Amino acid sequence: MSKVISIINQKGGVGKTTSTINLGCALANQGQKILLIDLDPQGNASTGLGIEPSTRLRTIYEFLLNPDLDPSSFIISSNIENLDVITANVDLSGLETEVAENNKRAFFLKDIVEKINEKSEYNHILIDCPPSLSLLTIMALVASNNVIIPLQTEFFALEGVSQLIKTIERVKQNLNKSLDIQGVILTMYDKRNKLCSQVESEARRYFEDKVYKSVIPRNVRISEAPSHGVPVIEYDKNCTGTIAYENLAKEVLEQYNNNNVAA
Repeated sequence: MSKVISIINQKGGVGKTTSTINLGCALANQGQKILLIDLDPQGNASTGLGIEPSTRLRTIYEFLLNPDLDPSSFIISSNIENLDVITANVDLSGLETEVAENNKRAFFLKDIVEKINEKSEYNHILIDCPPSLSLLTIMALVASNNVIIPLQTEFFALEGVSQLIKTIERVKQNLNKSLDIQGVILTMYDKRNKLCSQVESEARRYFEDKVYKSVIPRNVRISEAPSHGVPVIEYDKNCTGTIAYENLAKEVLEQYNNNNVAA
């Protein structure tokens, strides 16, 4: 069975999508078979992997409304070996209204993931969540084994995390008892900035060993890569951002090898 991981932070601009596509790419480069589900109506993960909006013929929006369809008609190959995608576009923003009357709506994505697992052999399914605590986010949490939280190393970083933790706990208590926080990624880290090290210390005190040792630096190549439709790992194989995400992928795999997280 795939390890299903939601990458989530309700605050925008914290490196969530960047971390999703680069972690996915780094894991794929290490021989893992990866499916990335873009669950953000902005579709940035799809764009960051070079999939133009005009070519997204069947998206996760249509799949959620028609879960009985064959998963293979929604899964497309990216330009990266071992990395497949289910894309998203702005249509997804209307889903909550359309399924408002359905009492099983929180389980739609879980049903899809289980169906994919029956037909495919992915090592990891990564879900890029929207920057909000919406129905889409709840769907992702219900469908996941674990959660990874990207946390920007800036002043307000920890302010909204308590609300996210409460949401995760509520979902765990009521809808998905196996859900756990797998790790926290510190992003946009500038070692010259004293505030960054203070936020890092606070995060490590709060989350303890859940915070990954690999810290993602503030790096111009990471910022440039999405405009070229590739992860930074493909854009510049030697930059500090690439090295950080490669090390992060190794840490994630070590967690499973050491049985530190639930499969």
